[in-house]
This record gives sequence, structure tokens and C-alpha cells, in this order.
Amino acid sequence: MSMGGKIYGIFGCPVAHSLSPAMHNAAFKKMSIKAVYVPFEVKPKFLGKAIESIKALGVCGVNITIPHKEAVIRYLDSLSREAKLIGAVNTVVSNKNRLFGYNTDVFGFLKSLRQDIGFNPRNRTIFILGAGGAAKAVCFGLALEGAKRIILSDLIDEKALELACEIELKTGCECIAMPMHSPGMGEIILNSQLLVNATPCGMKSGDPAGVNPAFLHKGLSVFDLVYNRKTQLIKSARKKKIKAVDGLNMLLYQGAKAFELWTGKRAPLGVMRKALRNADKHR
Repeated sequence: MSMGGKIYGIFGCPVAHSLSPAMHNAAFKKMSIKAVYVPFEVKPKFLGKAIESIKALGVCGVNITIPHKEAVIRYLDSLSREAKLIGAVNTVVSNKNRLFGYNTDVFGFLKSLRQDIGFNPRNRTIFILGAGGAAKAVCFGLALEGAKRIILSDLIDEKALELACEIELKTGCECIAMPMHSPGMGEIILNSQLLVNATPCGMKSGDPAGVNPAFLHKGLSVFDLVYNRKTQLIKSARKKKIKAVDGLNMLLYQGAKAFELWTGKRAPLGVMRKALRNADKHR
């Protein structure tokens, strides 16, 4: 960017749906910061080169999204305590030719969980779809907040089992892996108080709910990390008058935290929220 401006961005694949540029560019404008935030579609095979380009081009910081949150770690110089514990990074700060990795997803998720559906994880049973980078942040956040039991299900059984073992080992929280289409899934969900979708299922029009809507019950709250559309899961939950929230406010809160890491200034939350809502309406 010319005239001494700074460049920030987001690396992902896909990334065209991202609302982060609208949110961060509105924040820069409000705070009179000469900077621009740009989406970069980075295919997995080019991730290493893309991370190298941060230093080469003088980019000041980036967000990392699907599918790079775990793979990015090997290219960074240092990790925050949370990022190291979780094993996933969603925010990179470039400072003095060194790259620092953070995870603000866990902060954003827990804040939205508390504020938007009033859910306290302590002593609760939670069912999570997915075992990737986003699921890791969610699992660690819930475990550290005192969840009683976490059940994980992923299309790749080994991935869910590996994450379940890691959660138990590092936090002491009981964590169980269950095959995605196990006949016992219905009973598990019926005995859970929170259902979290931490998969990309729902990002595309026509995607299914991920779980049978018949399993959704009044004692359940639903949190879908997908934010670029009202997913079938959210629609099914709201039809049954079940507390349900999408990932939009999680995006806001994790973005505000990233903004503060990059700039050292307090994020203009109201402006960022308005920009997100406007961008969400107009796509």
C-alpha cells in the first residue's frame, strides 16, 4: 500500500466468502490507521511460499482460516501459549522479521457462547462435529472451562481419536471419539446440552444439516461456526425453538482480538459489528 500504509490479510481456501476484510477495513478507517486488509486464496501446496511472502512483502499480519490453521505452525518463529496448547493458529503477527502465531478463535468462541446463548460449559456434555483446527480451539476452550464430557465426531475417525486423546492428556477432561455415522449418535446428542458444528458443512448452498434434525431437543443449545449463510442446522434448531447461534459474533470477537494484537489499540467493536452485519446482508 502506498504512502506508508500497512497491509494485512487472510489466507484460506476458499476465502471469497470471508467477511473479515469488511470488518477490519472498517476498523482501520474508524481508527484513522493507514492500512488495508485483503483476502488471499492460498492453495495448500503454496502455503509455505505464501507465509514466506509475509516477510518478503512487508505484510504486518494475517488471519489464517480453513484449511491452514494447523499446517501453518511449521512456518512460524514463535507461538503463544494458547496456540501451542491447541496446535492451531488463526492469527499471525509479523514483527522485526519474525512471525508470531496466536489463536484468538478460543476467545471468540467462548465469548459468543456466553453472550449469545448464555451457555456455561461447566459440568456439561458437549457433542462436536469436526476435529480440525477450529474444532481444536473449541474443544480446548470447553475443556478448560470445565466441561464434563466432550464427544467428537469426524469423517476421518483417526483424526477424532487423535484429538480426543490430546484433549484428555492435556486438560484431563473426558473426551470420546465417535464415528460420524454411528448408530449411537442420536442417543449421544439426546444426552448432550450443546452441539457444535466445527466442520465446513453448511458453507455451500444445499449442504445438509450434518446431524439428523430429529436428534435436536429442547435441552440442547446449538453453535454453528459457519457464518457465511444460515445453515440447515441453524434453521432446523430455530424451527424447534432451540437456542442457536451462528459463527458471526465469534468472527467478530476473534477479529477484535486479532486487531488488538496487530495494532496495540483497542478494537472499535461497534464499528466492526456493523460492518459485519452490512457485509452479511449484501452478499
